[in-house]
Amino acid sequence: MTKEERYTRIIEWFRKNMPDAATELHYENPFHLLIAVILSAQCTDVRVNTVTPKLFHDFPTPEVLAASTPEVIFEYIKSVSYPHNKSKHLVGMAEMLISKFNGVVPDNVNELMKLPGVGRKTANVIASVVYNKPVMAVDTHVFRVSNRLGLTDDSKTPLQTEKELIKYIPANLIPKAHHWLILHGRYVCLARKPKCGACGLNLYCKYYAVK
Repeated sequence: MTKEERYTRIIEWFRKNMPDAATELHYENPFHLLIAVILSAQCTDVRVNTVTPKLFHDFPTPEVLAASTPEVIFEYIKSVSYPHNKSKHLVGMAEMLISKFNGVVPDNVNELMKLPGVGRKTANVIASVVYNKPVMAVDTHVFRVSNRLGLTDDSKTPLQTEKELIKYIPANLIPKAHHWLILHGRYVCLARKPKCGACGLNLYCKYYAVK
């Protein structure tokens, strides 16, 4: 099977079986999603979704968040991973949104990466989910699933994975493909005990072929 054939068959399976794949983070606007994605670094979406409702209610805009302090924000997010750093990032992010972007979450990955707490993965999530840009956020799930399925050739870094995926996946499908791979990794292609027997993609999977 050529790489092009593998991509075609895997994409066809996802389109048929996961047509409505979307982020599991709860949000109401781009600013909320930016907060949630910053909080989700090395933390589960489930945990993030438990702390954001009150945070969003009390800090609904960049202006309100920027007027707060990391010490105050810490009390809202202390149950997530690295709350001290993330509380500083959230306040700094809000301050920069106001000072450099007129309070509007930018749609450009390079501009997004200027914000405190926003790396390439977070920037790609925002550009993809909010603005439907053909960019691929690579987290641990995407990295693992792509290598196992054979969509990448033993990629060593998230950036290598990102470049290969966007090379072969049609641009209009890249935003949804991000969710396909994440959700597949989260619920089927688990890190330690992948559910290969229940996986509809095992016919095309390099990992399964050598088990």
